Amino acid sequence: MKHFAMPHTDISAPNVVLGLMRIAEKSDDEIRTLVRTARDAGIDFLDHADIYGGSKHRCEERFAQALQLTPSERDQVTIQTKAGIVPEGPYFDYSSEHLIESVEGSLRALGTDRIDILLLHRPDALVEPEEVARAFDELHASGKVRHFGVSNHTPRQIDLLAKHLNQPIVANQLQLSITHSTFIAQGVAANMQGTDQAIVRDGGGILDYCRLHDITVQAWSPFQAKFFDGVFLGHPEYAELNAVIDRLAAQYEVSPEAIATAWITRHPAQMQVVLGTTTPQRVADSAAGSEIPLTRPEWYELFRAAGWIVP
Repeated sequence: MKHFAMPHTDISAPNVVLGLMRIAEKSDDEIRTLVRTARDAGIDFLDHADIYGGSKHRCEERFAQALQLTPSERDQVTIQTKAGIVPEGPYFDYSSEHLIESVEGSLRALGTDRIDILLLHRPDALVEPEEVARAFDELHASGKVRHFGVSNHTPRQIDLLAKHLNQPIVANQLQLSITHSTFIAQGVAANMQGTDQAIVRDGGGILDYCRLHDITVQAWSPFQAKFFDGVFLGHPEYAELNAVIDRLAAQYEVSPEAIATAWITRHPAQMQVVLGTTTPQRVADSAAGSEIPLTRPEWYELFRAAGWIVP
């Protein structure tokens, strides 16, 4: 497993992360097996959110109940969680009171005295950056949160927060897969008249922005075709792409999941792939893509086979 020094932190981070949003109904043994498989593959970075599991802090709680980490075991992993979404209304809340309350709940549910990285889950249209800064200052000063980041934020939204924050933004979790890679595709097709791919969306240039500011991009739904509509692996709609994936998988003697993972980890932005599966074998298969040295022709062949235009 490839690790890198995560900018603005003292964390040695793997480029593949275990996401734990689907463990609410899993047994203790199933959760332990899932995490153990990840750890055996070199994944020591665990991703949570306060809303995962159908009720507040449910997946965080199930993780703690199943693992019962000792203090030394806790020190061996990086725990990241998110806050800000309120499904039952008001939908988003970045007030200092809500963020602090959510972190306190996560600490209790996880059975830990600290969160390594706290992400703001999705942009809040009513965000008051001073409120976020107040919460971050209090959480950081108390040692309850070591580092801070965002999820699904645009460059200008990050700039607005950064104007008021006293801590750096260390990560931005964004949806990314071979077939859902608009923020990569836009840069490739920039200034191509009449091409939908060239249209600037979501603030534009988020990948370059994150690289310029040493913000680690974390790719969620790395096998999702588009937006919550199933995976592209083995899907007949992506026959050309899967033919290339299968050929490369045979060439490198790995699974298709490893090639899909490698397409992201090959990018020089040093991104992290966030796995959402609860199947241990898929975790192991995906983790094998951490260090596959896809060549430039192979990377672009996958890109074109997914339907993106390469001039």
